Amino acid sequence: MIVLGIDPGLAMTGWGVVEYTSRCIRPISFGIVKTNAKDRLADRIHTLAEDVASIAIKYKVEICSMEDIYFAKNISSAVPVAKVIGALTFKLMDMGIRVEYFSPLQIKLAVTGTGTADKHQVQEMVRLQLGLKSIPRPDHAADALADCICYCNYSSTDERLNIKK
Repeated sequence: MIVLGIDPGLAMTGWGVVEYTSRCIRPISFGIVKTNAKDRLADRIHTLAEDVASIAIKYKVEICSMEDIYFAKNISSAVPVAKVIGALTFKLMDMGIRVEYFSPLQIKLAVTGTGTADKHQVQEMVRLQLGLKSIPRPDHAADALADCICYCNYSSTDERLNIKK
């Protein structure tokens, strides 16, 4: 199964793609999609949706694991990110790609074993679990790969418990 991880953001959206088979996760690619702050909001959101769709097509993505919005930090930045999440979800679902959302706490827990892990701990565990030589850069790409690992770990548990989605 090919899994697309998304760390949504308006200025920069991180993405990662992994192959998940028999509880084995193999990294395929990762990166970011940037938008220009001078562009209109609607144009930036459209660009993100189109670019993520191109990535999904290129890698033949079957499912998307996306970090859900986190409001505790800054509500003014959360609203544009929520719009990005909505646009990406619509685009991917329209392409027949199922989208699953995970909270930052769920992602940290699935990747590190603790929901209180800091950013560097998550990134180092992403590097180790995917057998990478260095931590993926920029940070948003590493976060997107963490989203992939999170989905695969929860999916593996569901398989062992014979839970159908």
